[in-house]
Amino acid sequence: MTSAVAITLEMTDGAKLEGEIFLVKDDFLQIRAEGGNYPKIEWSKFSQATLNELKKNPKIAQIVEPYIEIPLEVKIKKTEVTIKEVPRLERPAKGTILGAMFSSSVGIVCLLLLYGANVYAGYEIATVRAYPPAMVCGMAAVAPIIGPLVFLCLPTKMGPTQDELAEEQREATEAVQAATYGDAAAPQPSSSGGESGKDHESHASHSAAVPQTQSFKRGQFTFNRRFIETKFVGFFGMVRKDAEKDLLLIIKSARGEFVVTGISEIGATDIKVNVHSGGASQQTTIPFVEILEMQVKHKDA
Repeated sequence: MTSAVAITLEMTDGAKLEGEIFLVKDDFLQIRAEGGNYPKIEWSKFSQATLNELKKNPKIAQIVEPYIEIPLEVKIKKTEVTIKEVPRLERPAKGTILGAMFSSSVGIVCLLLLYGANVYAGYEIATVRAYPPAMVCGMAAVAPIIGPLVFLCLPTKMGPTQDELAEEQREATEAVQAATYGDAAAPQPSSSGGESGKDHESHASHSAAVPQTQSFKRGQFTFNRRFIETKFVGFFGMVRKDAEKDLLLIIKSARGEFVVTGISEIGATDIKVNVHSGGASQQTTIPFVEILEMQVKHKDA
């Protein structure tokens, strides 16, 4: 590979050599110098200016390129990383936690679960504190968290003790006995003789032996298990006392009027009674909510 154009080659030590390119190899360059000399010069001995000049020759550019030192500014520019803005999702507008929960289906489900747990907590508190579950659960539904906390802070509603129940039953028994025998113990008017006097005495004696009818109406009294066990203790049991065996319990309800001869069983919401109907006795159940009035009267009244 030869070139008829004479060039000036500068070395790294500052020396200069003029000549024509005679031969190009990977490790050296041979030139035809003045005087007929053909020196071989290694590529590493050429200055950077000479190498850049030789690089302009397309046939030599690929060989000299590894020996050319790239300036620091060029290196930095070549290795510079251009940061491109990537597309990002837009964040929703900032709001309250409650509003954010209502904005998604998962949040709504969580809120419903919390609301149900709040009502159930009200039921458990009502059970522990002995308050009506419907009232406590209703308050929990209207005022979540606050409603159950209010009933949780209230003292436990204690029911009557066994001694109190026994005392109430004893007082009720004494009241029934007093009503039964009170009129019978009253002084009888003296007879004035004659047939009319005997009839008047017989009628007065019969009226004195019949006790006064006792009436208990809804609104004035609350019909529940405690009330019935307290007021009508004489109608419980298979065998009734002599003072109470002629008394009847009249129950007026939404289904009609029942003549009760005895109470066989009582529950939390209803009562099972022995009803006298058509000359026979049968058992029937009457819910407390259907009872309108209860009367205790003598069978001859």
